[in-house]
This record gives sequence, C-alpha cells and structure tokens, in this order.
Amino acid sequence: MSSTKPISLVVSITFFFFLLLQPSSAQTVVKGSYWFPESEFPVTDINSSHFTHLFCAFADLNSQTNQVTISSTNQPKFSTFTQTVQRRNPSVKTLMSIGGGIANKSAFASMASNPTSRKSFIDSSIRLARSNGFHGLDLDWEYPSSAAEMNSFGTLLREWRSAVVAEASNTSRPRLLLAAAVFYSSDYYSVLYPAQAVASSLDWVNLMAYDFYGPGWSTVTGPPAALNNPSNAGPSGDAGVRAWIQAGLPATQLVLGFPLRPSYYAATTGSAISPDGSIGYGQIRKFIVDNGATTVYNSTVVGDYCYAGTTWIGYDDNQSIVTKVRYAKQKGLRGYFSWHVGADDNSGLSRAGSIFFRLLNIRFFLYEAKGNIFTSFHVFGFNSLTGMGCYGGHHGYPKEVLKFQLFRQWLVKMFVFVTYK
Repeated sequence: MSSTKPISLVVSITFFFFLLLQPSSAQTVVKGSYWFPESEFPVTDINSSHFTHLFCAFADLNSQTNQVTISSTNQPKFSTFTQTVQRRNPSVKTLMSIGGGIANKSAFASMASNPTSRKSFIDSSIRLARSNGFHGLDLDWEYPSSAAEMNSFGTLLREWRSAVVAEASNTSRPRLLLAAAVFYSSDYYSVLYPAQAVASSLDWVNLMAYDFYGPGWSTVTGPPAALNNPSNAGPSGDAGVRAWIQAGLPATQLVLGFPLRPSYYAATTGSAISPDGSIGYGQIRKFIVDNGATTVYNSTVVGDYCYAGTTWIGYDDNQSIVTKVRYAKQKGLRGYFSWHVGADDNSGLSRAGSIFFRLLNIRFFLYEAKGNIFTSFHVFGFNSLTGMGCYGGHHGYPKEVLKFQLFRQWLVKMFVFVTYK
C-alpha cells in the first residue's frame, strides 16, 4: 500500500512538469512588454523567454510627408530588434510601435483626417515593418480627443486592416499583427472610442491602465495603477475593462497594462528622486533599503506604496502584478503587457507575471493519503517578493499532502524560464 504512494507522487510531479513545459500559443494570448532606446536598456539584456510579444518603441510620424519613419539613431537597433530577442525565444513576436506619449498629437489627427495622408501612413508602416523584420504594428496615438478625431481613428484602423490583409495575400506572407495602445477606458473624458471599428480591425488593444496619478499631471497623491476603486470616484483598471466590454469590444481583444516603474511624490511639493518622478524598479528597492522605508500592499485597490519622511512612492510589486494577472485570466482577457521592460529589476516582475499566468492554466492532481485517490487543486500565487502561498485548494489534509504543498511551492520557484501557455 505504502509503495504506491511514491509512484503516484512521481506521476503527479511528472504530469505537472509536462503541463508546465508545453509550448505556448503565442497567437491566442499576449504577454508583452515595451522597449524603447531612451531607456538605455540593451536589447541583448531582454529576457524574451518571459514574453510572447515585444513592442519596439517608437517609430515616428513625419508631419510633412505623413509617412512613418525611424530616426537614424534608432535605425540600427530597430533593424536588429527581432533577431536579437529571438535568440532566447525563437517564438516571440515583435511589433513596431508608432507614436508615443510625447509624439505630436496634432500630426496624428491631421494624418488620420485625410484619405491620401492615411494611405501614406499605412503604406510606409507596412514597408518599415517588413524591411525591419517585425511581425506586426502598434499604434500609440495619445489620444484622439474629439468626436471627429475618434471617427478618423476608426477609419484609419479599418483601412489599415484592409491594407495588411491585401499585402499578406499579394506576398504570400503571414499577415502583420495590428494592435493599438489606448486609454484605459473606452470613454476618453466623454469622447467615445469607435469600439466597433477597433474590434473589427485590430487583433487587440493595450489598455494603459496606469499613470492615473503622477507628479507631472495630477495635484493629489493616489495609486498610479489601481486595479480597483471601491468608491468609483477615480480611475481603475477594472473600470476601464468593464467600459470597453460594455462598448462592444470582446474581452479576448483586451490586454491589461501595468507599469514596471513607479510614481513618486515628495509630500505635496511634487516629484521626488527624479525630476519627473519616474525611475526603475531596481531604484525603488534601493530607496526602500537605504531609507528604511515602510512598505504597504493595498489589497483593496491592488497596488503597493512605500514612504519615508516626506517621500511617498506608488508602484506595483510582485503581489500586485500576480493579482492583476489573475484578474486578466479570470475576466477572459487576451493577456497583459508592461511598460517598460527596461525598468524591471533583473526581470523579477516580468518573471512573476510570466510564471503565474502560465500556472493559471494548470490543474494538477495531488495524492491524498487517505482513500488512495487523486484530488484536484487550484494553482497557487505569489504572496511576497520572495515567497509563494497557496490560493484555493482544501484544508485539513494530512501531513503527507501538506509536505507536498510545500514541495510544489519550491518547484515553482525553480521555474524561472517557464513560457506562457
């Protein structure tokens, strides 16, 4: 009788390994992050094994020609981006992102309002994507701000989709992926996105569910990337997801965004630590240690913050990220993305999201000491920066099962190169 228990345990562990190592389906899910040259983070340092999609940002819009261009400074890095990141992960898909937060918004509005200029934009974007080895294109127009601009945005997307379909048919090449980074909600300060055009034209949208508060644009301190807002008095990722779905965009076309860099305040005097209040995750860890800062995880809004003296810092740590990953999976979203990979500290946050999102697909069996049967357990998640805890499952199991629970926690800590399924 006792000899069957180790055999069953080995079978369970083997089954667990099998599920964990199954190849990912990169076309059905998105586990992405953005990279941009100004971060000074080398492309060769990106651990692409944590991602299904990587966004190379940003190509520019020439306001005179309405063509998409890559600066001479960025051209060498853009042209080798796909080749470089595929060394670690041959299946990762790359998209060339166009625009960005500091891009000329008027130039995008002007381009999108005219059929000739839209064609120049579309044709040049496809040409650049192909010549630089990208698998897709990502539009980051922040943001169409009137009903007319939203209508032009929808028209641009429809024509863009038709063009990439035609190009693929004419060249017998796989169709370029199309995505867009959009406001966290379908309602941009009472101006509505053309949800139907978005749904029929894009493969997915990246919801920028962050930068809700920051020293450069808000007068009060608040969670910069709250998933929930119980009072409904402020922005939140969940409110944005619900708004997009209610507008008609399927959940499977929504990708939830979160930041890998914090927002900082020095009491009420503005930004702290850096001029604009924006630095990397590694620097916040150093700040906490150097200043003996108090750290707090707010499970209600799903966000972390720390404070020392007059400095308050809002950010996402491991627990916030895996909670958001769980939310994305439970809501049936297409996946998640982060801004930006260069702000991560030794890929710690990217690894946390990657492993947990993969584990959410797994149900495996544990041998129960009494009854000689297998019992299905829910997967478990991170509960701190360094440890993991069990979510779901059952209580009251005998010592052998409790030992296995500890062992399976150790197993997950070993899987730092798991790919998303």
